[in-house]
Amino acid sequence: MKIDLTETTSSKINQALVSARRAIGTPAIGMVLTLVIVTDEENAYDALKSAGDASREHPSRIIAVIKRVSRSPRSRRDARLDAEVRVGSDAGTGETVVLRLHGELANHAQSVVLPLLLPDAPVVVWWPQDAPADPAKDPLGALAQRRITDAYAAEHPGRELAVRAASYTPGDTDLAWTRITPWRSMLAASLDQQSARVVSATVEGESENPSCELLAMWLADRLGVPVERTVSAGPGLTAVRMETKNGVIVLDRPDGSLATLSMQGQPDRAVALKRRDTAELLAEELRRLDPDNTYASTVRFGTEKLGGTAEPQQAEPAPAAAAATAPAPAKKSAAKKAASK
Repeated sequence: MKIDLTETTSSKINQALVSARRAIGTPAIGMVLTLVIVTDEENAYDALKSAGDASREHPSRIIAVIKRVSRSPRSRRDARLDAEVRVGSDAGTGETVVLRLHGELANHAQSVVLPLLLPDAPVVVWWPQDAPADPAKDPLGALAQRRITDAYAAEHPGRELAVRAASYTPGDTDLAWTRITPWRSMLAASLDQQSARVVSATVEGESENPSCELLAMWLADRLGVPVERTVSAGPGLTAVRMETKNGVIVLDRPDGSLATLSMQGQPDRAVALKRRDTAELLAEELRRLDPDNTYASTVRFGTEKLGGTAEPQQAEPAPAAAAATAPAPAKKSAAKKAASK
């Protein structure tokens, strides 16, 4: 069931939600949290679809905040709120409210969202893209116990990790971190089977993928060993290699789906490491609303402590074509080794 409201208010939206629940025969509220999505028109459909799929595991009230750009001084002065209310099969297992804020109202989104939050329920704010530099100090982020960003969606993912580290507040997390949960679980399980200490490690993955940096920083931070970051063609993370005194542990995933775990003295094992969609990542983050101290320690470790290069080595151009091609970028020098704990 869908209800369109033009030039409305938060009070009228709440009334529409109550009326819609009664119309479909579910007057009780059985939702566990409020998920606020801050997005734009271009990305709203994909974000709402992912949130709706995740709500099948976490029934929630989904509030999408879309700030409409005003094209003239007059329209910027005219504040207006349009809304779309969805319940029943159109909203997954919860309720969905799509808010379109026009004019000056776009600068006061928190005053519109606050009356629509579920009483006595946690609030999670998710920025699928264009997250603020400090989510906890954002007016909408200040309403939430959990704030979800995605460094992979940023124009410069590597720089975005530094921004996240500088502004980290308990309750912050990032989907680039969520993407490596299966990798961290498998690597930790493999180390449980090895009595020898890890002496070094290498993380291989495509360029400009913040999940690769986060996995490398996690290994360096937790193991206290030098970790090298190398570049491959992808997709995503492709391999992790850990050197121990008993041999090498290799987790290799060349196709983005099936990985192979190789350990000294043991047969190779096939491991399912499929790249997950946004709905699965979001559902994982909604399972826990307490601060993620491991993420905090990892993102603050810093990519500058990793060894390796940002781009693969390129062959020298042929003499005839040298004048027509730009010189290849100089190879970056290796950074300092990670300090042992």
